[in-house]
Amino acid sequence: MSQQPAPLRIAIVGINYAPEEIGIGRYTTDMAVALAARGHAVEMIAGKPYYPQWQVPEAWRGGGWRRSVENGVAVTRCPHYVPASPTGIKRIVHLASFAAAALAPALALAGRRPGRRPDVVLCLAPALISVPVAWLAARLAGARLWVHVQDFEVEAAFAMGLVKADGLAARAARAFENRVLGLADRVSTISPQMCARLVAKGIAPDRVIEIRNWADGAGANAGADPTAYRAEWGLGETRVALYSGNIANKQGIEVIIAAARLLSSRPDITFVICGDGPNRARLEQAAAGLANIRFHPLQPSARVADLLSLAAVHLLPQIPDAADLVLPSKLTNMLASGRPVVATAEPGTGLHAEVDGCGICTPPGDAAALAEAVAALVDDPARAEALGANGRCRAVERWSRETIIARLESALAQLARAA
Repeated sequence: MSQQPAPLRIAIVGINYAPEEIGIGRYTTDMAVALAARGHAVEMIAGKPYYPQWQVPEAWRGGGWRRSVENGVAVTRCPHYVPASPTGIKRIVHLASFAAAALAPALALAGRRPGRRPDVVLCLAPALISVPVAWLAARLAGARLWVHVQDFEVEAAFAMGLVKADGLAARAARAFENRVLGLADRVSTISPQMCARLVAKGIAPDRVIEIRNWADGAGANAGADPTAYRAEWGLGETRVALYSGNIANKQGIEVIIAAARLLSSRPDITFVICGDGPNRARLEQAAAGLANIRFHPLQPSARVADLLSLAAVHLLPQIPDAADLVLPSKLTNMLASGRPVVATAEPGTGLHAEVDGCGICTPPGDAAALAEAVAALVDDPARAEALGANGRCRAVERWSRETIIARLESALAQLARAA
């Protein structure tokens, strides 16, 4: 029997946290709550909720810093700037404002008497700009610094055209990224390809570890029933090609609109885009006049299983330059739902490797190939079922929450002992 690690004091710094229900906030919340449930003292320094709408709900506005205990985690919410239109410079100010607001509570942790200071300070990227704050807190507390990279935000900004990839600003951004990653005693990320990228950036291989995002469980689709959604949204018996998640630049969702246009003569196929984000209004305008595409807002987490079961095919578009900068978190539950995935990814990329055998990969931006793949799976239910079953198995093998959290806990304990 493996020995339970001794309780740790863990401080986490990350802008996204519950009640945000998708993306990084969901995984950070699950991580913090799971570690607290395992007996560790976990404190979270987070921003106020804003994602994916890029708007702070009325209940959270004003009031400065807020402190509470949520599911065993001591949470400090920091005020920060949230742009309605998150362009390049506004994103930088947004992230910098959180880092500045996080400084006081981070230093307060370090200023406690011995025995109450954190053993490990874990900083989430995005936002790398918060790492110096976490580093200072760790250094003053005598703690170890762990940086967890959910996506390579500097390179993603280049890929999305938010920042030009050449010139003085680009060189400064890359230098800052390399410098702050070098401050960490441990750097983790969510896929083998992203681990390799960390090593290529100069991080020693023995300081790099893979900590994947997890699926809600292999049984994510067990007992799920899409009937209510079909009735509410007037879908009848049409086969649904579903995209659910954030609607932003790096997803390349425009290709779904083009594919829907190519399949407009197929009344048995309906495209559903379910989510929110800065590009939704533009996409709705591009889809005007198409009867085979529907837009709906982000759905509550309690209905996620039913929503996933609505899909005959899950859609996972991504722009080509972002292929190994982020492994989309939504993929985990797509696979666990037992439905096949159509992703836009080239062979050799991390996303292609994860989807291969559980769906179909098409070239990024190729609407005709995407439409053909969707139609092929709708027209061949046996193939779709086999690929979906493979996906559910892969979710168990690679994205078991308990296995991943246990690995994280063990690595945190090992790092703390090395202090």
